[in-house]
Amino acid sequence: MVAITADARSDARVIGLVSVAHFFSHFYVLALPPLFPALKETYGVSYVALGLLMASMNIGTGVLQTPMGFLVDRIGGKLVLIIGLALHAAAMGAIGFSSGYVMTLVLMGVAGIANSVYHPADYSILNASIDRRRIGRAFSIHTFAGFLGFAAAPMAMALLTGPLGWRGALITTGAAGLISAAVLLWQRNALADAPPADARKDGGIGGDLLKSPAIWLAFLFFTVLSCAGSGLNSFSVAALDLAYGTPFWAATTGLSVYLFAGAAGVLVGGWIADRTERHGTVASVCLAAIAAGFAVVAMVDLGTVGYIAVMTATGLLNGVIQPSRDMMVRAVTPPGSMGKVFGFVTSGFNVGGVIAPLFYGTLLDHGQATAIFWLVAVLNLVSILTVISVRSRRPAFAGD
Repeated sequence: MVAITADARSDARVIGLVSVAHFFSHFYVLALPPLFPALKETYGVSYVALGLLMASMNIGTGVLQTPMGFLVDRIGGKLVLIIGLALHAAAMGAIGFSSGYVMTLVLMGVAGIANSVYHPADYSILNASIDRRRIGRAFSIHTFAGFLGFAAAPMAMALLTGPLGWRGALITTGAAGLISAAVLLWQRNALADAPPADARKDGGIGGDLLKSPAIWLAFLFFTVLSCAGSGLNSFSVAALDLAYGTPFWAATTGLSVYLFAGAAGVLVGGWIADRTERHGTVASVCLAAIAAGFAVVAMVDLGTVGYIAVMTATGLLNGVIQPSRDMMVRAVTPPGSMGKVFGFVTSGFNVGGVIAPLFYGTLLDHGQATAIFWLVAVLNLVSILTVISVRSRRPAFAGD
């Protein structure tokens, strides 16, 4: 029987606390869309207006995530994380009491501001708290929790809306987040706050963050990945229907399998990330395989079984990429700059989430359904170029 060391128990405690916060950050992002039909009826607004609610949240997150990263590097991550989770939960719960559309729009903006804290604070805390031998797995479990939040949100909102109504569902999930924030406050001493002493010096970025080619390339990597993921998550079901007449249940099952396989792949990817320094190679191989899979979907009607098989494989590979992706960013980040760097590069998710639907929607409006999958394939190939470029621009100060 292998003894569990005190350090390992401490690491597990930190990973668990931070991952709970990350779960809620992703959960709240997808908590509102399942309620759109009810909100449309209650407020008497269009689906475009409902889409503006999500845009409000993305804008709040995208604009403030980098400044929040600078704040984390200055004062530490745990207080920022606790306040952010509490504010996020309160904003989502308050929508359950909202008297109208405008109030809901404002609250979604507040939720977006709160959502800006997670990536800079989470990665800063994990990097400061976790033994470097387990940092890859720590990143993978953190990402896995986020994947679970995405997957759980639609199901949870559907189950809660039945007995409680849409207002009760939001109030309940908001209360759950507030309880989690209280637990983090209670356990705050378990989280490392200040960076190492030598990391308090300017690590080469500071105010010159936007002058670093490696950081800009990492931002581009996240943006391109977000564009590919946004198209798949939002438009694959409609594209399959238009292109091949795929039944709704089969298309949605394939998407669900993709998301759950991704969650499993993240854990595999964390194990790999702790056993190799070749994170760029891992990411490149997976991205090439994913591109090939969606090219096949674009060319051939695979039927239900074939499509679900491809979605399972590509979802698994997409999950494997995530910890290597984070380790690549860590490798180009100087000491003391985890908050600002991760805050900046992960804002690429929000940029992709805003611009990608315009392109995919245009393709569908013009009847180019299979082009959706071609575009996903091409974007994964473009991501390989950003991976290679990030590796070539690795600064001398990077690494452990």
